[in-house]
Amino acid sequence: MPLSTRLKLSAMMFLQFFVWGAWSVPLGTYLGETLSFPGQQIGLVFGTTAVAAMISPFFVGMVADRFFATEKLLAVLHVAGGLILFVVATQTTFAAFYAVLLLYALCYMPTLALTNSLSFHQMKDPAREFPWVRVLGTIGWIVAGNLVGFLRLEDTARPLQIAAAASVLLGLFCLLLPHTPPTKAATRVTARDVLGLDALLLLRERSFAVFVVGSLLVCIPLQFYYTFANPFLNEIGVVNAAGKMTLGQFSELGFMLAMPLLFRRLGVKGMLLVGMAAWVSRYLLFAWGDNGAMVWMLYGGILLHGICYDFFFVTGQIYVDEKAPPDLRAAAQGLIAFVTLGVGMFIGSLLSGFVVDLYVAGDGHVWRQIWIVPAVWAAAVLVLFALFFRDRRAPAAV
Repeated sequence: MPLSTRLKLSAMMFLQFFVWGAWSVPLGTYLGETLSFPGQQIGLVFGTTAVAAMISPFFVGMVADRFFATEKLLAVLHVAGGLILFVVATQTTFAAFYAVLLLYALCYMPTLALTNSLSFHQMKDPAREFPWVRVLGTIGWIVAGNLVGFLRLEDTARPLQIAAAASVLLGLFCLLLPHTPPTKAATRVTARDVLGLDALLLLRERSFAVFVVGSLLVCIPLQFYYTFANPFLNEIGVVNAAGKMTLGQFSELGFMLAMPLLFRRLGVKGMLLVGMAAWVSRYLLFAWGDNGAMVWMLYGGILLHGICYDFFFVTGQIYVDEKAPPDLRAAAQGLIAFVTLGVGMFIGSLLSGFVVDLYVAGDGHVWRQIWIVPAVWAAAVLVLFALFFRDRRAPAAV
């Protein structure tokens, strides 16, 4: 891959995740503290991306892949999304905020798959080249979080405006990306193909079925962190909470590099169990941490993000790729994405908002009780997974 192409793809990934990180991390604080939305409404707002994640495969598979050059479609979606996000920043009522943000999410979520497919199309060896491009996305998220936190904008609409401007800039930049024609222009694509329904055949194997159900169940408590970690840290007085939360992305980078060695030693089941255990530990650390003597617990919970994300999501993607035959791999990955990022996260957005509203005390919340709920849920899934999941491959000798 030419250096100029690599630089363009890297810049694309940087802006792609800068946009998402800029508005999503501080959004819960803005909705709760400034707009006074209750927890259930905040959860529903964050659920817009899950709804869009369930719909976007149809768009990508049945429209994007057949009729439009990827770089031009990305340009349209990001410019339109940026303009919509400017409108989101002006909304102050729940109904209007939810409706407009859902419209934005429907523009943004398809771009996650489209940026990946555009990158793969330009690479001769995606397994070797893609990680070095994708890592710029994590760096973009880190820069966005530190910028918002350093400027102390978390309880304002300014992060939405910053993300909107970056989205328009990204849309214009996409016009400079290498031409990537539609990949399935001459083929007939059905809803069955898009949803990966053929991958349901894999559920006949018990371990794969346990993996799918476990992935769905564990994604429900995950939404507690993504929706309410920033409001929690701000409410208990942590300064520059958005910036400090980017320590999780630094951790993600480190564990990503260590994954090949750890994967050989622990195997699929070991990696998945460690990932689930990390989610339990994170929530317990948040439950008993504070902004005083126990502040180290808060940092520990944030730094566990690398294990929480890499050991579960990345390992899961590898497991699915290995279990599915070549002709079903894309369908299987699509099915898992629909189940986790869509259904699981949406249920989690509803449950997390309900629980947060359940433990309101005066002008704040009883955060210990709130964090115990996802900790217990994740622990229950961990036990069930340990009992019923079987990985026939033995870990490599240490």
